[in-house]
Amino acid sequence: MTTTPDPTPDPAEPGTTSTSVADRDHRFFGQPLVLANLFGVELWERFSFYGMQGILLIYLYFSVADGGLGIDRGVAAGIGGAYGGSVYLATILGAWAADRLIGPERTLFYSAVTVMIGHLALSLVPGLGGVGVGLVLIALGSGGVKANATSLVGSLYDERDSRRDAGFSLFYMGINIGALVGPLLTGVLQKDWGFHAGFGLAAIGMAVGLVQYAVGRRSLPASTQVVPDPLPSAQRWRWGLGGLVAVVVVALLAVLGVITAQNLDDIVITVVGIAAVGYFVLILADRAITRVERRRTWALVPLLVSNAVFWALFQQQFTVVTIYSDLRLDRDLFGWTMPISWVQSIEPFFVVVFAGAFAALWTRLGDRQPSTPVKFAAGTALMGVAFLLFLLLPPGENTAPVLGLTGVLLVFCWAELLISPVGLSMATKLAAAKYHTQTIALYFLSIALGTALAGKLGSYYDPTDEGGYFLVLGLVAVVVGALVLAAYRPILRLMEGVR
Repeated sequence: MTTTPDPTPDPAEPGTTSTSVADRDHRFFGQPLVLANLFGVELWERFSFYGMQGILLIYLYFSVADGGLGIDRGVAAGIGGAYGGSVYLATILGAWAADRLIGPERTLFYSAVTVMIGHLALSLVPGLGGVGVGLVLIALGSGGVKANATSLVGSLYDERDSRRDAGFSLFYMGINIGALVGPLLTGVLQKDWGFHAGFGLAAIGMAVGLVQYAVGRRSLPASTQVVPDPLPSAQRWRWGLGGLVAVVVVALLAVLGVITAQNLDDIVITVVGIAAVGYFVLILADRAITRVERRRTWALVPLLVSNAVFWALFQQQFTVVTIYSDLRLDRDLFGWTMPISWVQSIEPFFVVVFAGAFAALWTRLGDRQPSTPVKFAAGTALMGVAFLLFLLLPPGENTAPVLGLTGVLLVFCWAELLISPVGLSMATKLAAAKYHTQTIALYFLSIALGTALAGKLGSYYDPTDEGGYFLVLGLVAVVVGALVLAAYRPILRLMEGVR
């Protein structure tokens, strides 16, 4: 870990930093005021991201007559999972740029610009061309935003600051306010004006977020401008050439039919798995990290495995739950048919409602709150329970009640609040100083793996015979959670005082 705490800005002296000021600054719901700016940019980025994702899958598999592209439903689910996994895979590039090129704050800003351009491509370029260009740009930009926004939030707190988990929970509330509103508005536009109108609104939302962030970015700690491990000038051309070669190779493989829509998800799963193992080897083999940092890195292993299992189920909101909402859910509300994408706003609504309660609970409990491994175990097991609850809903086409699915998604919410904001905090606490942002990228790789698996699993979902699907996946998650709970004491010892 760093030998001195990460500072926060002195409100009386813009541009200066002081840990004591961070301890005194409670102006944003008990947190440092600068958290509000990061809260805002992430809210708008998530508005655009989830607003677009709420209509993406149905755009892929709806017929051309209905404004879609007419892709096979299973293939569309795989594309959605591959795209979602690529977003988290791109956190490696975002973290590397922050740690070695331009620092986390500038990486966040330019990544947000890239996201906006991607949404514009989806809105303005028709057909698969717009999908390809738009999703690539959004994935690259979102990866940079996610890794560095998290890193910047972590920089506001000392590693033992008891407000840390509460601060991340508030930050996570911003994410879910965007995730709540985005699908509601893009869904209405898609239903009344078509898919490209919905994608256009996502671009506008990201533009609003950029303006808000640009106004307040100077208030961030000066440390966020620092490049922790600068890449020597002599090596930059080699990395640039290597990146160009990689882009050309991928393009050629796509043209030659080696990379296809049908196998894209498998490719992402394989790449993510190799990248995760490679990152662990890189960090653990580095002699510059201390014994404590090495043990903390080992502690990440079971937590990230549990995390991948959690997200493999949770991210099916955008694959299986979307298909379920289209084919199994009774969306008739007093003679009006609810847009499919509105289902994507139910779980974020609950997160907005309960995030403050969870943050208050962790703050009130302080050092008496459950440890990180216990929270991970409970979140993963509860996610399994949520899948088992699908078995209680009535079978048949468009027969499942909205209220029943709402109850299932409430359990999704509780599971998410146990594991996700805590995971963001955990990654910053256990990171070796030299690999601070890149350890956050490693955390997001576990989400990438789970998200890509959500697409792969979704391709096997059959709405006419779903009992075995929900039963098996639910039980697997419950068992994984139980195993992590059984091993929580050894994991805590590896965490070396961090809870």
